[in-house]
Amino acid sequence: MIGLVDIIDALSRDMEREMHKRREARRPRIKRGATLRPSDDTPLWNAVISLVEPRLARRGSKALLARELGLHKARVGEFFKRRSAMPDAERTLRLLIWLSRQPTEKSDAAF
Repeated sequence: MIGLVDIIDALSRDMEREMHKRREARRPRIKRGATLRPSDDTPLWNAVISLVEPRLARRGSKALLARELGLHKARVGEFFKRRSAMPDAERTLRLLIWLSRQPTEKSDAAF
């Protein structure tokens, strides 16, 4: 004999499966090898942005970083202010080297 609890449990599982299917249907599939865009799906890039942004506050620092990466200053703005693009692997490695050479916050306070 099937009880009310069993019916509700079965219905809730069916509804959950249907909601999951609809949610997955709306979510665009990322093709294998496709370029990632900055979002919640790129937590490492978001961490790099949080480290770089404070260092771009000084006047001219974005232009210096753009020169270091071999890019236009507006492209650097797309990476860190608008968050609409990400650099390729080579420029990301250059960015990490640039970031490691920047003075830490403690030594900034000493000046």
